[in-house]
Amino acid sequence: MNFYDTVFARRSIRRYSDEPVPEDALVRILEAARVAPSACNIQPWHFFVVRDAEMRTRLFPPDRQVWAGVAPVVLVACSLPGAAWVRGYDKKNHADVDLGIAMEHIMLAATEEGLATCWICAFDPTLFRTVLALPAEMEPVAATPLGYADAEPGPFIRKPLEEIVTWR
Repeated sequence: MNFYDTVFARRSIRRYSDEPVPEDALVRILEAARVAPSACNIQPWHFFVVRDAEMRTRLFPPDRQVWAGVAPVVLVACSLPGAAWVRGYDKKNHADVDLGIAMEHIMLAATEEGLATCWICAFDPTLFRTVLALPAEMEPVAATPLGYADAEPGPFIRKPLEEIVTWR
């Protein structure tokens, strides 16, 4: 796949098979996150690779996105706000911005590997902190199931370019 094929192939998938994710593919995906750019190259992030089925179920209990815990792997992306670059003009902390870039690298790399993902921010951060035993300086920001799709992706619906771009 070329870059644009990968970008247009990526979809949010909510049904996963139980087929294991090859270790070498998982390492390549994590390497893609490792090389993502970040403000001042600080890399204020940490990723949890959750393969344990019981732990995945605890992260996504039946009253939440239970489908996410079905995937053979769940990646949880945490920021380190205290370590991140802060813009001097308005004191904006860029931990979440940097982490978002790394997560997108993960999702595109997974697509390239033939794996499915779904960006999840609608989770209980206190639950994630408890289940993963996160240190106080780590903030859970996003998660994605990672595995082989067990459903065809839905239609690719996006706003037209004219709605999201202003040319000056």
